[in-house]
Amino acid sequence: MEFWFVIIVSLCISALLGSFFNLFKKNFPPGPPSLPLVGNLMWLRHPISELEFVLRRLKTRYGPLMTVNIGPRKLVFVGSHSLAHRALIQKGAFFADRPSPPATSKILNRTRMVINSAAYGPTWRLLRRNLMHEILHPARVKSYSRSRQWVLSLLIDRLVYASKSESSVTLIDHFQYAMFCLLALMCFGDKLQETQIKELESAQRGFLLSVRRFEVLNLWPRLGKILFRNRWKELLQLRLEQEKVLIPLIRSRIQAKQQRISYHQEDVTAYVDTLVDLQLPEENRKLDEFEMVGLCSEFVNAGTDTTSTALQWIMANLVKYPHIQAKLYHEMVSIVGHPKSSQREMIEEEDAHKMPYLKAVVLEALRRHPPAHFVLPHKVTQDVELDGYLIPRDASVNFMVADMGWDPKVWEDPMEFKPERFLPTSSGEAFDITGSREIKMMPFGAGRRICPGLALALLHLEYFVANLIWKFEWIPVEGDQVDLTEKQEFTTVMKNPLRARISPRI
Repeated sequence: MEFWFVIIVSLCISALLGSFFNLFKKNFPPGPPSLPLVGNLMWLRHPISELEFVLRRLKTRYGPLMTVNIGPRKLVFVGSHSLAHRALIQKGAFFADRPSPPATSKILNRTRMVINSAAYGPTWRLLRRNLMHEILHPARVKSYSRSRQWVLSLLIDRLVYASKSESSVTLIDHFQYAMFCLLALMCFGDKLQETQIKELESAQRGFLLSVRRFEVLNLWPRLGKILFRNRWKELLQLRLEQEKVLIPLIRSRIQAKQQRISYHQEDVTAYVDTLVDLQLPEENRKLDEFEMVGLCSEFVNAGTDTTSTALQWIMANLVKYPHIQAKLYHEMVSIVGHPKSSQREMIEEEDAHKMPYLKAVVLEALRRHPPAHFVLPHKVTQDVELDGYLIPRDASVNFMVADMGWDPKVWEDPMEFKPERFLPTSSGEAFDITGSREIKMMPFGAGRRICPGLALALLHLEYFVANLIWKFEWIPVEGDQVDLTEKQEFTTVMKNPLRARISPRI
């Protein structure tokens, strides 16, 4: 017993001394002091998003590039437009990897066979290229127009029904369901029944809402499996329930595809269709069902909460600022006419493309209220210099998205909602949201890991906002203030979900 005690103590002392001396040997970005190896353990109880207040204060002291030790992890935060461009665009290959997933993710995803967390390499390139070329290509996106029309009609019916039974409507639940329906149809095919969509949503929402509960398991997984056995079992059960819902949908779609091939029938391509014949380059095999579950789950989740959150923020500003809503409505009337006199039932996607003020409203909302205040963390593939500091290989790097959109050095009156700042210039040049030329804001990330669904998200936001404003006038609830004040500035989800009264324009 004494022998093992001496060995353990010696190893601990060596690790502590090694970490301590490394602090002086390497020119890491500055940051708050912490105990070597242990780090700031008090931060472990909170996700990064809840530490935004603290990080903002640290930024004023240590600058836009800083190191924060959270437990045993060394995290680098970038809060500058120019540094973000230098890292993600000019040195993009070095910042294109992802940190190893936590222990819970290995159960939730079974493998790293999802685009968001896949290691930078041939498999990631294959999965991303498949998504971009087979599903998100403009021609393919256009083929889903019937699904968008059906979901829009479903959303409008739900809003009208809710407005008749209540004095005001809480919007976020309706927005989330509409976006989920749309992504589910794109993933599994437009023959999906609404009962199947609701069953799928129940499995996916339960999965997402429970994730925070299991974060404690990532601290010391081996010890956690002993101390929190029941929670580990609960996590495994959640994954099994998800597979129980998704695998039959995947099998059904594959079977339907084989029948269409046999009878030479044509159908709109679903995401599942594109996964069946993928050949993994590093393992020379096809995807198994569990890997397809992870990819399908990623597909429907990635575009649901982010788009519905952005949609709620857009509508919140249009409710709070009726003059902006009126200006947007007048633009629509000038292009498609009044809804009373128009022969059409809805604004088409081609019409929305002709509305510069609509695009400006959407971009301003993404700047002012980015759906995520931080991107998914990056991992550097080798030692790299940034602004005179060493970013060591395998370091985890994150980018302060909200700070960049609120920087007064770049944006005049950054906390004001001013869509006019995104109207085309006299030269006709549109704002580059990809950040390839320069980064002024990055709600979709930037560089090699930029969100592949960027164009699709913008299309959905413009299409749904256009029709919601064209069909209804959105009115604040009497005595209920739309809270866009400082209390809300540091959150991606409104603490008090938007409620509004809607008045049909027809």
